Amino acid sequence: MFDATVAGSLPKPAWLAETGKLWPTWKAEGDALAQAKLDATLLWIKAQEDAGLSVIGDGEQSRQHFVHGFLERVAGIDFEHKVEMGIRRDRYKAMVPQVVGPLSLSGRVHATEARFLRAHTQRKIKFTLPGPMTIVDTVADRFYGDRVKMAFAFAELLNQEARALEADGVDIVQFDEPAFNVYMEEAADWGVKALERAAEGLRCTTAVHICYGYGIQANIDWKNSLGDEWRQYEKVFPALAASRIDQVSLECIHSHVPPDLMRLLAGKDVMVGVIDVASDTIETPEEVADTIGRALQFVPKERLIPCTNCGLAPMSRAVAEAKLKALGEGAALARRRAA
Repeated sequence: MFDATVAGSLPKPAWLAETGKLWPTWKAEGDALAQAKLDATLLWIKAQEDAGLSVIGDGEQSRQHFVHGFLERVAGIDFEHKVEMGIRRDRYKAMVPQVVGPLSLSGRVHATEARFLRAHTQRKIKFTLPGPMTIVDTVADRFYGDRVKMAFAFAELLNQEARALEADGVDIVQFDEPAFNVYMEEAADWGVKALERAAEGLRCTTAVHICYGYGIQANIDWKNSLGDEWRQYEKVFPALAASRIDQVSLECIHSHVPPDLMRLLAGKDVMVGVIDVASDTIETPEEVADTIGRALQFVPKERLIPCTNCGLAPMSRAVAEAKLKALGEGAALARRRAA
């Protein structure tokens, strides 16, 4: 009960990459970089275990960015000639690679990280992949000319890697789809179908993470423009409730998401965001347990998974470590209260 976990990313140590950035520059290269990535992964495995988390991730330490880390092993993408593009309906600009030909995998993408993670913890492990719609929104299309067609092409590749991750011993494959909160009608129309294609045939647990973004200024400004109630989830949750995906996330603590929207996910495990990623203020275990308690009005206790609102990548390492500790202790307190 209340198997706490993180949404995905964790900060990269200063000796591995630039800090406080979504697209950080690596501090090493070649074999030294490969070893540094695994060293950082081991650091965060231990930190998550020490914090009392039940489901452990790799913290995405081997990926420069949660989308681009997958794309690096995809043929048909030009990383040499990046272009500036508006992302998430032009909320912010980024330099992105271009799709210039038919998409295919050039080999395994995350075998090293997944097997390393499996070998270094006895707890359940979760591995994250970008969702098809979010990938489409984070690359420049110079080949397909159709967002839906390109999304399903990416879904095919994601499915290949997800099946391989399952064979590597991954217990939960999570697809990250922040674009679902931006293109709500498209998400309900074809985004969930593309997501299901990416998860097709998996026997392990499947999850989708849908958030309002990292705690960067562009996202904070956008959230401030959304008014007193954030009802974006209302558009896509019914489609996800009818889907084959097992777990669905939502932001909760310090958000303006009406808690009763959780009712739209009846029959699903719900990853409830109990840690704010847009503030350096450290939650107390009591605050975490209280947020879990409020969510229990709408989610059965056996289906509630305490989680972070989003990834912690842009935060400082010290703040992230403290928030992990609050997450673990708050989940433990909630278990005692529910006993």
